[in-house]
Amino acid sequence: MDAINYKLLIQYDGTDFSGWQIQKNADSVQQRVKEAIETVTRQKITLTGSGRTDSGVHALGQTANFFSAHDLNIYRTIQGINALLPDSIAVRNLDKTSADFNARFSAKKRSYIYFFSEKKSPFYQRYSWRRPQIKSIDISRLNELSNIFRKKEDFTSFAKKNSDTPNKVCEITDIWWRKSGDLTIFYIQADRFLHGMVRAIIGTLIYTVRKNLDKDYISEIIEARDREKAAMAAPAKGLFLYKVRY
Repeated sequence: MDAINYKLLIQYDGTDFSGWQIQKNADSVQQRVKEAIETVTRQKITLTGSGRTDSGVHALGQTANFFSAHDLNIYRTIQGINALLPDSIAVRNLDKTSADFNARFSAKKRSYIYFFSEKKSPFYQRYSWRRPQIKSIDISRLNELSNIFRKKEDFTSFAKKNSDTPNKVCEITDIWWRKSGDLTIFYIQADRFLHGMVRAIIGTLIYTVRKNLDKDYISEIIEARDREKAAMAAPAKGLFLYKVRY
């Protein structure tokens, strides 16, 4: 029997992990999920994720896939994997998929959301950037400035300087801000993202509004293709990989 390709939907609280990707001498989400699958299925597997998330970044919709030499009982496999994972990681779904599906290379669009909180709350602390001054920021102004990013462009200025990705061109297809109670929510969708790109864009937009700068300031940063031109990145804890579309 040919190996069967399985697709997973994974959620995690990234606070205590070095990120998604397996690294030497570090605790990663990918390593934990891989080990749990291997224990339950009693076979070595290669676990491919849709993309890496940085240390401290969370996921509501990380997608991954692996091949199994056996036809797995879906319910028992999910239950077994989750029983071995810490409370901060959960496999939400497991399905058979086509043999040519690849969680990384088959992805068409990826989206992230970021949360700002205005007030101190034990329920927001791990999952938002608390900035009381966000209350006074003009959301319509943030949305106006954000539209500059809605394009296909070289985003080198928003990638970490040590990024090993030679191609820095991404196409941002949707980007917006809105308020919901004590929270301010940022959303962004693109075909791909560079290492550290989302948090650098957020930090730069906040800085631009606070300093009362205009669209030309952001355009100059994009054209410079120099990370030092952009503002400091927003903290990781407010960022979630929201959804991967295929």
